[in-house]
Amino acid sequence: MKFDLMLGDAPWSSTASLAKGLEEVGFSGVVFTETSHAPWMSLAAAAMTTQRLELATGIAVAFARSPMVTAVSAWELADNSRGRFRLGLGSQVRAHIERRYGMPFDPPGPRLADYVRAVKACFRAFAEREPLNYQGTFYSLTLLPKQWKPSNHAYGDIKIDVAAVNPWMCRMAASVADGIHVHPLHSSVYLKKRLLPEVEKATRETGRNPKEVELTVPVFVVPGDTPEERAPMLAKARGQIAFYGSTRNYSFQFDDLGFEGTSALLNDRLKAGDIAGMADVINDEILSHFAVVGRWDEIADALRARYEGIASRLVIYLAEESIASDAKAMGKWGEIARAVTAG
Repeated sequence: MKFDLMLGDAPWSSTASLAKGLEEVGFSGVVFTETSHAPWMSLAAAAMTTQRLELATGIAVAFARSPMVTAVSAWELADNSRGRFRLGLGSQVRAHIERRYGMPFDPPGPRLADYVRAVKACFRAFAEREPLNYQGTFYSLTLLPKQWKPSNHAYGDIKIDVAAVNPWMCRMAASVADGIHVHPLHSSVYLKKRLLPEVEKATRETGRNPKEVELTVPVFVVPGDTPEERAPMLAKARGQIAFYGSTRNYSFQFDDLGFEGTSALLNDRLKAGDIAGMADVINDEILSHFAVVGRWDEIADALRARYEGIASRLVIYLAEESIASDAKAMGKWGEIARAVTAG
């Protein structure tokens, strides 16, 4: 397995410096999501100070921009990083797409599948494998004059991951993409009983090998040799799990584990503005299914035990602040990274 860190919004200089340090201690890559900022410039900053560190979006909001715009950005990053870039795409939710971006959303699943195919058609055209002539259900891309075409380069095999949770989206991602970006709110039961069977079903129908579909898995990891050391990150993990879990569409994550009604309770407390009460719902038993908690010297073994043979790469959630501000913490995380990647 590879071992990445999820990074958020930060000045480019800070991102560049942190990326360099992560590469030096043994991290495999960095992943940037798209929330308050677009990920492309942060990725470029990370690429400038590193040689081996892999770079990915996890995820970029697909419907916020044309497939051509996304393809050009990805192509440029792949070229300048010498093939280290991986494109992760997701649909986001209706409110953000329609009201924040002012773009069409419905139907999100088929639209995203068409989007991925359109981006891949752009890549083939940039690589001069075929003229651009993509005519899909939602996207039509048929014009690419020579003076507007990005230059061909040796790193055109850009992998695309798709964020997926429900069965249809998992099957779609396994059919049209190179990998699936798993939601941070997941358990081993979800991965083994829900996600992997859908991957197997989709690949069987399309004639692919299931092992070709790589899983990028964000993980809540809480290390610390004492309860006091773990407490700050533990509170963050409970809060984030509670926030994600308040979404009714994710109620099955709790139901499958025997915690029926948890999502409804979280949603009620969210509506009441009881944020602290939401975190209190995530007791130690629930937490154990959605996070890896332990002493520093236990974490690598715990991650391998839970994800070996399932995940292609792990993405560590919530750790950016402690790593960026504490050299000792970066060193300890580096030990975990090296142990996980060594197998």
